Amino acid sequence: METPRNLAARAAGWSTAHWKTATGGWLAFVVVAVALGSLAGTHQLAQSDSQAGEAGRAAKALGRGFPQPASETVLIRSATHAASEAPFRAVVRDVVRSVSAAPSVTAVRSPVADRNAGQISRNGHAAIVQFELAGDSKTAGKRVEPVLRSVAAAQARHPSYLIRQAGDASADRALSQMLGNDFKRAERLALPITLLIMLFAFGALVAAGIPVLLAFSGVLSAIGISALVSHLLPAADATQSVILLVGMAVGVDYSLFYLKREREERARGLDAEQALARAATTSGEAVLISGATVLAAVSGMLLSGDPAFRSFGVGMMIVVACAVVGSVTVLPAVLHKLGDRVEKGRIPLLSRLRGEIGRESRIWGAVLDVVLRRPAIAVVLAGGLLVAAAVPTLGIQTKFLSINDLPRSIPIVKTVRQLNRDFPGATVPAVVVVQAANVDAPAIRRGIRRLRAAAVATGQLTQPIEVAENPAHTIARVTVPIRSADSRSAAAYAALDTLRTRVIPETIGRVPGTTVGVTGETAGNRDFNTLLKVRLPLVFVFVLGLAFLLLLATFRSLVVPLVSIVLNLLSVGASYGILVLVFQHRWAEGILGFRSNGGIASWIPLFLFVLLFGLSTDYHVFVVSRVRELVRGGASTRDAVSRGVRQTAGTVSAAAIVMVAVFSVFATLSELDLKQAGFGLAVAILIDATIIRGVLLPAAMTLLGEWNWYLPRRLAWLPGARAPEQPEPLPVPASVPSS
Repeated sequence: METPRNLAARAAGWSTAHWKTATGGWLAFVVVAVALGSLAGTHQLAQSDSQAGEAGRAAKALGRGFPQPASETVLIRSATHAASEAPFRAVVRDVVRSVSAAPSVTAVRSPVADRNAGQISRNGHAAIVQFELAGDSKTAGKRVEPVLRSVAAAQARHPSYLIRQAGDASADRALSQMLGNDFKRAERLALPITLLIMLFAFGALVAAGIPVLLAFSGVLSAIGISALVSHLLPAADATQSVILLVGMAVGVDYSLFYLKREREERARGLDAEQALARAATTSGEAVLISGATVLAAVSGMLLSGDPAFRSFGVGMMIVVACAVVGSVTVLPAVLHKLGDRVEKGRIPLLSRLRGEIGRESRIWGAVLDVVLRRPAIAVVLAGGLLVAAAVPTLGIQTKFLSINDLPRSIPIVKTVRQLNRDFPGATVPAVVVVQAANVDAPAIRRGIRRLRAAAVATGQLTQPIEVAENPAHTIARVTVPIRSADSRSAAAYAALDTLRTRVIPETIGRVPGTTVGVTGETAGNRDFNTLLKVRLPLVFVFVLGLAFLLLLATFRSLVVPLVSIVLNLLSVGASYGILVLVFQHRWAEGILGFRSNGGIASWIPLFLFVLLFGLSTDYHVFVVSRVRELVRGGASTRDAVSRGVRQTAGTVSAAAIVMVAVFSVFATLSELDLKQAGFGLAVAILIDATIIRGVLLPAAMTLLGEWNWYLPRRLAWLPGARAPEQPEPLPVPASVPSS
């Protein structure tokens, strides 16, 4: 092999010399990671730890000192009988007996009992039975099945009434089933789709299978490691889906970059060892740089201040690290062992459609000819198009998702919607948390009574208001329904402001020795958005600054990282705008199978920014590295741009198709936020691989000319990658020899 110069080449040199150790070590690593992760299990982020600001502090206080059983509600409704009539009351008593007999059920509150008038609707034709499931609320979803059966039996006994159950445990059960089914479907679809695309890219089963298997093994190991890490940093519900989403995309891409270059060099006439060495020195280095940039970008999520974002960030960092390590160690070992047998399993039709290895793309060649003839016009038109696409971002609205945003085909969603019509705010009330040395003290009891009266008097808050105390009598929990069917509506936020700024300060807030906070879904959404307004600029500056420094050191140029940042921001902005049009303005509800809630999931904008910035830099590094390689070989910048973009177009297109396909799988899932994430990522990668890399990048680099490589003298001390040795020109064979 050629004398290795950079880290990727040295790693490849060691792996090829010790291919059994490299491949065996990787397999052992994957098996151990999966086994340990399965044994340890995943420690999920508690609801009380997932909120920010005042809502987060109040939720944590409840979590520390207050038993947190799951609350459940049974809705009883009749179109003909009122709750005050004997037949209705008989049904209520039957439901109360049924749920009381179920295991783990405690604190059953009947609407016909004294002081529970708030459990009867205004029109008198609906009532709710409330109860709790004893034990840990995080596992209540696994214990709610007997109660659901009891309620279903009551419905069967009284078919003329509507009897349905909803609550924390039943919602968790429904959501877990939906997420589990979605995750399995994503796995079933992502792998065969990726393999099919790889077959089109390589035309051979072995070459197509290597990137897919390596990427999937990286995902499995990352999920195992993430489970272990979750005992130090609890995992959010969607962390495993994010790992699969990112891991398959970057894992396949990195292997594709490497394998494509090795095949190209082999087609040029280099022997197997020289081709592998060249691939390691060039594409291997690009993989390391790209991986470092993605790691830097997603690490910005650690600065968000939100536990779920930190979980996503750590999960993505783990899977990207696994993908990079596998690509620069195991992949060269496998390629060394297989040699030209990597072309085994050729599929004749696909091989003919693919054409010769290393041949320039005719489609992108034609586009590039037009772009390079009029680069200034190309920059104005393409840049203007992306700016126009980004304009809707100015009106973006972010929202926490609620159970109302699940598909309406799920029975519990219909129940919750009916509950919200009959008892606005009952399913997602504001929760006032009162902390004191003794909440049973007369002054505090009077303060809570005044709080209840003042809340109802506003007209924005309503009955039933429930009060509970922890066993130590140091915390009182007051649940106050907001008179709004949507916990994220303007009316809900206005009611929250009234509660925080008027009702509490004028009642319980006046009692000395008390600490009062408000949590709940409305408060959590408001405080999370406030946190993002503070933290987003910090994350943006960190990600952009770190990416600039990495690219500056890599390319020894001030211009290359600046161009990369501008182009990536255009790509991200355009994808935001299209996301807003589709999901916030309801442009594709029927096509994508969702019902808009008028906003974008609160975690999506920051998640998309850090991930898209990292992934977009992948392509930028890959293309610009090839251009720099040609410049160092003696080509002019204009010629190097033309040749470099043409030579990498096929690889970039294949990599982009993989990413778009994997992300599009997630756009078909049931949960609205995962659908938004998958769609936003797919659109951004599509824009990046076409308009950005095919038009704006070559046009901008052509206009800049030699200024692309500008570096002030005072920065000449920066280290830079050395150019690989250029092989003697050899005629390009018609095909790669096969064994």
